[in-house]
Amino acid sequence: MSVIDIFFLYGVLSTIIFIILLPFYYLIRVLNGKFLYGWREKLGFFKAPNLGNKVIMYHGVSVGETIALENLIKRTKTEFPDYKIVVTTGTKTGQEIAKRKYKEVVDFITYFPFDIPFCVNAFLDKIKPNVVMIAETELWPVFSFMCKTRDIKLFCINGRMSDSTYKTYKLFGKFFSLVLSKYTKILTQSEIDNQKLLSIGAPKDRTFVMKNLKFDVKPSNETIDLGQENFRVIIAGSTHQGEDEIVLRAFKENLSVFNDIKLLLVPRHLQRIPKIEEIIKSLNLNYGFRSKGDTFKNCDILLLDTMGELSKTYSICKFAFIGGSFNKTGGHNPLEATVFGKPTITGPNIHNFRDIYWLLTQSDAGKIVKSQKELSDYFKKLLSDKDFYDKACKDCATIFNDQQGALDFVISELQNIL
Repeated sequence: MSVIDIFFLYGVLSTIIFIILLPFYYLIRVLNGKFLYGWREKLGFFKAPNLGNKVIMYHGVSVGETIALENLIKRTKTEFPDYKIVVTTGTKTGQEIAKRKYKEVVDFITYFPFDIPFCVNAFLDKIKPNVVMIAETELWPVFSFMCKTRDIKLFCINGRMSDSTYKTYKLFGKFFSLVLSKYTKILTQSEIDNQKLLSIGAPKDRTFVMKNLKFDVKPSNETIDLGQENFRVIIAGSTHQGEDEIVLRAFKENLSVFNDIKLLLVPRHLQRIPKIEEIIKSLNLNYGFRSKGDTFKNCDILLLDTMGELSKTYSICKFAFIGGSFNKTGGHNPLEATVFGKPTITGPNIHNFRDIYWLLTQSDAGKIVKSQKELSDYFKKLLSDKDFYDKACKDCATIFNDQQGALDFVISELQNIL
């Protein structure tokens, strides 16, 4: 059977299965209170602006991937002003992030099509991309085949592969080797990811390590004075409901041992501050507000109740807890602290930034804890073991140095083909 026959058969079967299962899937989603957001767009029923014949398309399936593309998309806009930029996502949350971040930067934002022939064809007929850059490793057989037949340059960028995904792809290695052969280039985050993709059939002459786009950030040059001299500041950044109690109790336990520590508490949503005050009072801790000019000279806990200051505060801390990780949020970006050489701690739910935490936790730059006790114990370790703390800080710098350069790498690839 020829390659064309294989993809044709896959397309036919996927279409039949899709038509059969769609009504049931839709009904289940509705009964669960979850609707098929973007289903019309995914089917190809959308109106696109006239984008012309110079189009660069970026795809990030969900929140983490979409955020990772931010600096690259903005740089692309500067480097290739004659090209229109299209951004697609696969999820509703990814779509919301894309519209919030890129509405004024890119020319069109929509959903990625279902991977069946009539949806992909309808999508490509309207977008007409010259280049498609898919973040991380989403292998869509029909889409890759259609791009090849239309002479569209298709890239996998920031590619990564979890162990579970790797095992699945390995089972169907021969098929996925055909899919990977349709890519212009496959650019991975690490040598480990590179080897995984090569082992399932990625073309050796077109598969390279580019490092990780998320590490192409620079520390803020802004300074902040919170009266932190002579104190060791712990930051709890972007906390959500249910996390403040965990952090505050861990802080109180350590405050009884280390009388020079302070806590900068930064809730993700400022409307929760009255509730946080109640928790602090119940623990008999003293606190102040950034908006009122309070500093660590007159309180142990400072609530950062102003907007836009979190990123620069990481420069003054000893280490940071990153919130959104003891609930279903999926974590927040730890690199805002890591870029300053500050170790980070997070709860167990980090799916939005799993690739970053995987890298950080290969050393002592990052730590995942599962409970309040583990958090308190790790606070104590960082505060009491100077050698361990110094190594953790050095690990942060090492990881950043090792991972930077991905942005320039991708821009160079674009310059070579456009």
